Amino acid sequence: MRLFLGAFAGYFAVGLTLSLRFGYLLGDALSRTSAAQAVLLSRDPHVSAIGFIFTPLTALLQLPLVALSSWWSAITRWNISGIAVSALFMAGATVMVLGICRDRGLVGWHSALITAVFALNPMIVFYGANGMSEAVFLFFTCWAVRRLLRWVHTDDVHDLIVAGIALALAYLTRYDAVVAIAGAAFLVAGVTLLRRGRGEWRAMRRQAILDAVLVAGPGFVAFLVWSATSWLITGELLAQLSSSYGNSAILEQSGGSTGTPLANAAFALVAGLAMGPLLPLLLPVGAVLAKARGDLEFLVAPVVFGAILAFQALTYISGSTFGFLRFYICAIPLAVVMVVQLAPARGNPRTRRRGAFVTVRPDRPSTARPVVVLSVVLSMLAVPITGWAMLTPSLSSQQYALRYLLDTHPDARDVDAVSARKVIASFSTERELAAYLDRMDLPEGSILVDTVYGFGVLAASAHPKRFVVPSDQDFTTILNDPAAAGVEYLLTVPNSGRGESDALNRRYPTVYDNGGTIATLEFEVPNVGADQPDWRIYRVLS
Repeated sequence: MRLFLGAFAGYFAVGLTLSLRFGYLLGDALSRTSAAQAVLLSRDPHVSAIGFIFTPLTALLQLPLVALSSWWSAITRWNISGIAVSALFMAGATVMVLGICRDRGLVGWHSALITAVFALNPMIVFYGANGMSEAVFLFFTCWAVRRLLRWVHTDDVHDLIVAGIALALAYLTRYDAVVAIAGAAFLVAGVTLLRRGRGEWRAMRRQAILDAVLVAGPGFVAFLVWSATSWLITGELLAQLSSSYGNSAILEQSGGSTGTPLANAAFALVAGLAMGPLLPLLLPVGAVLAKARGDLEFLVAPVVFGAILAFQALTYISGSTFGFLRFYICAIPLAVVMVVQLAPARGNPRTRRRGAFVTVRPDRPSTARPVVVLSVVLSMLAVPITGWAMLTPSLSSQQYALRYLLDTHPDARDVDAVSARKVIASFSTERELAAYLDRMDLPEGSILVDTVYGFGVLAASAHPKRFVVPSDQDFTTILNDPAAAGVEYLLTVPNSGRGESDALNRRYPTVYDNGGTIATLEFEVPNVGADQPDWRIYRVLS
């Protein structure tokens, strides 16, 4: 409990500092906060307002805090609800790492040192503090890995069931978990077959399939329920792929992948090594030691985390996703688990019910052999490599601005510094616009805006009911005749890039340029943030 509370306090403090002191907010985190706000505080509150582009869990977890933003709007304006969720779950991931160490039988100081190396990794600290989905995803994947490691040792079906639940929750956090679920199913089936040796083939196959279903079943059900719900409400099974707001559409609107497959492969390799610099050493050494010991636990982390890393690399190489360093964050817990497994397993953690193929370990604690001490030291030295990668613009388009937090007036000749200030200033214009609109005495439903870019304005507003947004069930009707519905203002963005998917631009293609014959220009708001549009506010003609 002390570890959890200490880690949470640390991550939360860093997050509040980045947000309240420097105004450094990330778009994906703020958009989830805006989605949670729409569920409770929009003019048409309902659960499906959570949206179906992202899986819903990260936004749903924010609901209790977002509910309080009607009294204190800073909770959404500064993404405090998102920061609290990421801090909680990254603290939970840290506790899972400590649990993996203890399950392996490592002595106290050894467990504490490895856990500290994980908890203080700059990438872990940043994503435990910014409200993104990585913290929640890492918690559930680390939980699943821990339970699978225990299952290999205990053969306890309870561990298998809990691992399946953790993977299902990971899927409801990020789509990447699909490959982890598939990998875990094949792993469990393979381990079952290996442990049952040369028994009767039909019985072996039946047991292997049953074990695989236990671990993959919850995730499969989560996939079916989420996809079916999306189809019933939006008409799209996989909105992330098919929707005009989804990842595929964003890639197309952004001009697609600009690198060649070879260049993208090089980036994926470097990004993976930046997150886990010791993996080229740890994986082969760990494999040799595991073979000599007959230790099947070695297979768990490379299969589960490795499947996620391979998926991210392959989709980027094929031009189907973006080249973000954060997509390779699973290399960090993978390297940590590999370090843990260099030590021989000792002790027998308590379990609810041991299976027939339980492995009985020696009771004495695992001692720190020279190779183990060396691995921990090298793990500590690897942390600066990850920090360096985070601050390198060519590798880390989303994190390198941290390097310039204190450089508030960069030299105009320093291109990276000027660009970094724009990244840090992202959504500052939207906050100012929201504050301006809040000061106006406007009735409910008087401002029409799409959330493609408008989520930053919505999250910052103290009066979200004043906005008509796509999640409102009457949005299309109002979009077709804003004046009749009492709309007074349109918030518009350029009809280019991601703005092509903006509902106002699709309904009135020239609205940003000339008001689309339904509105007159009130004023224009140049944007100081990176990759954010200049806003034009139009007054609707009555």
